[in-house]
Amino acid sequence: MALIEYTEKALEKAGVQPVELQWTILINHLNEMIGREKEKRFIGKVDPEMFSEVSKESLDIADRITKKIGQLPKDEMYVLSIHFESAKQNQ
Repeated sequence: MALIEYTEKALEKAGVQPVELQWTILINHLNEMIGREKEKRFIGKVDPEMFSEVSKESLDIADRITKKIGQLPKDEMYVLSIHFESAKQNQ
């Protein structure tokens, strides 16, 4: 629960407000990330260029959350950032 609260505070600080469905999907993703970190499983490599249009703010939030989870590759941060970039469009 601490990770969800941490994420919620980071999003509030940034003025990002996910809708209920976005929260559900995000929480599922965070749960999967925690599982991968515990089991030392990793997602496939992603091309950072695919995320060139994601805002620095979304990348920064994703980076902080990824680091809070533990020892995950940078690829996780890029994929996670899409949740925040999408939620920014709600405004």
